[in-house]
Amino acid sequence: MAARATALLAAEDELLLTDLIVAECVYVLESFYEVGRETVADLMRSAITASNMRTTDPELLLRAITVYEQTGIDFAEAYLVAQAEISGVGEIASFDRSIDRVATVTRREP
Repeated sequence: MAARATALLAAEDELLLTDLIVAECVYVLESFYEVGRETVADLMRSAITASNMRTTDPELLLRAITVYEQTGIDFAEAYLVAQAEISGVGEIASFDRSIDRVATVTRREP
């Protein structure tokens, strides 16, 4: 499958990488393939910044990857943090205490 996917990525002039697929890739790389967090982050940065790859908000995805890599929180929470930062919200309502590791946002428990 990897060889076929690589061939497709190399052959296409333009591809869309959605936020949901980035999250799915992070999950599969971590859980199924047991790839380390730094390697997952490097792989996803490469995919997001590939010359033939388009995303709706590369800045958001790259920030989410950085938060995920540096804080050790799950990608979903890292994405939520990045959304809060970029949108200027600054506060997140969540029961997930791992968000407390990120100094740029405040978590409020509902």
